[in-house]
Amino acid sequence: MVFFFNKRTETKHKDLPPKEDYDELVNLFKRCDVNNDGRLSWEEVKAGFRRLHSRFPLYRTHRAFQMADQNHDGYINVGDELDKLVTYVLECYPGTIKLRLI
Repeated sequence: MVFFFNKRTETKHKDLPPKEDYDELVNLFKRCDVNNDGRLSWEEVKAGFRRLHSRFPLYRTHRAFQMADQNHDGYINVGDELDKLVTYVLECYPGTIKLRLI
């Protein structure tokens, strides 16, 4: 028999970001919570993106709230929604977190 199609290749899973990058971002955004109310406002998230030297902090903040603010109250809760925010940031800046925080 002749096969005209390549055999199915195994798909590699995306490399997971290092735990250090994840922890560094969690600490970064927790430090941005200047009033210590346990939730991040628009300005606090924007300050976090500025600390990451984002070229477009307003756009990144807008997208972060679309991705992470599940209850649409205008805040990102540090306990519940911070994981989604950090996941979004890791997708935006793959492999460059340490370089951005220098």
